[in-house]
Amino acid sequence: MNRSGYLTWRAKQKSQAASQVSELLASSAIQPALTEEERSRIAALIRKEGLTTNEETQILEDVACLVFLDDQFDDFEAKADIDEDKMVGILKKTWAKMTEQGRSLALGMDLSERAKMLIAKALEASTE
Repeated sequence: MNRSGYLTWRAKQKSQAASQVSELLASSAIQPALTEEERSRIAALIRKEGLTTNEETQILEDVACLVFLDDQFDDFEAKADIDEDKMVGILKKTWAKMTEQGRSLALGMDLSERAKMLIAKALEASTE
C-alpha cells in the first residue's frame, strides 16, 4: 500500500469509528442523554479534526501517542518487518505529533531500555 492508499484507509477508519461512537452515544442506554452537539464534538475528536488548532483533539493525540509508547511499543518494535531505521522514523513522526507537555510525559515514562535508546536516536535525528 502506498502513502495515498494508507491515508485514504486511515480517513475511512476515523470516519467509521466516529460514526459508530456517535451512534452508540445516541443510544437510550446512555443516561443522561447527550445532545447532538456533544455527540458531534466527540465524533470530531475521534476524526482528529483540528489536530493542531483544537486543544481537546491535541490532548487526545498526546494520549494516543503515550499509550503507544507505554503499552504497544515493545510488541510493535519486535515485529520482523520493523527494522531500527523504520522504528526511528516512526518515533520521529510520533514525537512531532505531540505537544511539549506530551513529550515531557513521554520522557518521564518507565519505558524499556530499547525504547529509550530508539527514542534518543529519533530525537537526535530530529535535531540534525
